[in-house]
Amino acid sequence: MFTGIVEELGRVGSRDGSRLRIEASTVLTDVQIGDSTAVNGCCLTVVAFEVDPATGAGWWEADVSDETFKRTNLGDLQPGDPVNLERPVRLSDRLGGHLVQGHVDAVGRITNPVPDLAVAMDPALGRYVVEKGSITVDGVSLTVVDPLPDGFTVAIIPHTAEVTTLGHKTVGDPVNLEVDVMAKYAEKLLSWKDVR
Repeated sequence: MFTGIVEELGRVGSRDGSRLRIEASTVLTDVQIGDSTAVNGCCLTVVAFEVDPATGAGWWEADVSDETFKRTNLGDLQPGDPVNLERPVRLSDRLGGHLVQGHVDAVGRITNPVPDLAVAMDPALGRYVVEKGSITVDGVSLTVVDPLPDGFTVAIIPHTAEVTTLGHKTVGDPVNLEVDVMAKYAEKLLSWKDVR
């Protein structure tokens, strides 16, 4: 479980088949094999890492399935591309964003860049997007300004634009989207049929 508060802007080091290498430092603090780390909002498992003890900088790797490459923007990444990184929330942490699973629902497209970010998405997800509700864009927890028939808008403050990939995005760029899981559970409960 994540919060959508990006800890670090890392960089893609390489992609060798299904193996994705990410250059980072902050998320390598206390890293262990098997840990989860969100990359652009997609939860991946650390399978290898190396850290320079003097600087704390290094890299970590994840095996990414073809399904994940197809259903997220991770398949579009090239060496050197910036990526949003976040480690899972601990029970003792502040919850500064919202509950984020790291399970990407769809890939949207930027239709207007920051600060008035607009994203086009599959209209079927629109039922989960409400004014002042939460949505995750490339792993960043954001508040919806306007739900649209085929997307939504969010306001991006300068700090967020600077410390995440969102400040680098241009019209047409793909972004990973995760709608609020609470909305999906509410829908499921309201549609549940009594089988007794």
